[in-house]
Amino acid sequence: MFYNYMLTHEIKSATMARDELQQSFEKSYELYNYLLKFIIDVTDLQDRYLDEAKHKFLPSHEDLNPNPKFVDNELVQALRDNEQLQQYINDHKLSWRDNELFLKLMLNKITSSDIYQEYMSSGISDLDSDCNLWRQLFKRLLIDDDDLLEELENESVYWSSDDLDFMGQFVIKTIGRINSGDPNPIMPMYKDDEDSEFGDKLFSSAIDQQELNDSTINHYIDTRHWEADRTALIDRAIMLVALAEARGFESIPTSVTLNEYIEIAKLYSSPNSSAFINGVLNAAIRDMKNQGIIMKP
Repeated sequence: MFYNYMLTHEIKSATMARDELQQSFEKSYELYNYLLKFIIDVTDLQDRYLDEAKHKFLPSHEDLNPNPKFVDNELVQALRDNEQLQQYINDHKLSWRDNELFLKLMLNKITSSDIYQEYMSSGISDLDSDCNLWRQLFKRLLIDDDDLLEELENESVYWSSDDLDFMGQFVIKTIGRINSGDPNPIMPMYKDDEDSEFGDKLFSSAIDQQELNDSTINHYIDTRHWEADRTALIDRAIMLVALAEARGFESIPTSVTLNEYIEIAKLYSSPNSSAFINGVLNAAIRDMKNQGIIMKP
């Protein structure tokens, strides 16, 4: 009975973790669309402010004759006209308009920036310059903005600085695709069926091979410098997944696997972990290739 309980508990835990993994993928894609919606909503807010200024009791000459370049941005219009984006926004009820104080804060940061000032003073008005404005705003202002990050973290536990960085890069790529005339500029959640199945397949492989790869990791830990039973949990998790990928995914060269997981260790673990993980994985994969356990590039 106890064994059955433990087995059931492990199955439930694995199922919950798999569901959590899938949800994290979906929330990342939601953030990508949400950032595209930000471009539209912050532009609409500026358009409203310009209109309100015209109807003041004593409007100035500037109030009556504002520079419409920012609100007439061709990139923004392309996003408004994109059916795929609008369908996703409607289905997921994405909007920044409910938080006008925050949107106003971000608009003030944008309009106060050198990027905006140079754009507005330029005599060029075309798709290329309109796309470049938002490309530069994301690169130099928004991706690293603490207020934007805090707002996103308050909205979802799945959104962090890494997510803002990664999805911000996707937004920049999308801007480039619109600028080049790509008829399908909005990036899909998955590139293809293989891509959509990759996360679940890797997760299942790591679970199925946990005991085997745990033993492999312990074998290659240099106990003169490291204690196997005191290896940081995140370091062991990174190595377990890396070995599962090295063993089972023939299309991924081992050099790519090594580089990717060492970079992951630099991002998410301690300063010394990348060297430690590099040493263990290099030794393990080298010997498995020599023994014919791994047979790929």
